[in-house]
Amino acid sequence: MITVLHDQRQTQWPDAAADGDALWLDAAAIEQATGWTWKREGLCRGDLCVPLPPAAAAGEVVRDGRLDLAAMWRRSGQPVVHDGASRHWVLGTGATQRGAALATLQAPDFQLPDLAGRAHRLSHYRGRKVLLATWASW
Repeated sequence: MITVLHDQRQTQWPDAAADGDALWLDAAAIEQATGWTWKREGLCRGDLCVPLPPAAAAGEVVRDGRLDLAAMWRRSGQPVVHDGASRHWVLGTGATQRGAALATLQAPDFQLPDLAGRAHRLSHYRGRKVLLATWASW
């Protein structure tokens, strides 16, 4: 079983393959884990595509109908980490994208329940003034 964490979601596949620093997923698993679509031209999300490297046909990033998602993630400048057994993977967001998000001065969307258990999303309050109070024990 391989677990992939990305963009506040966790997905698992019993038949995914990993060896060393390579994470081999098929097109459906890639889209489910990341929201990116594997096309002939590369990994795409909307109008943005990260092209496959020229050596893709040689089996470096494509093998047996699977793509080495970790290699493509690194190719796009994003951080990738995994445990020693290559069973748990985190596909991070690069500093450029985080910096661009921070520059907007807009808090990322999240969902939390109120005391009655009703879920509230921050995006439901866009355009209105909201006070966010946080606390941490450290």
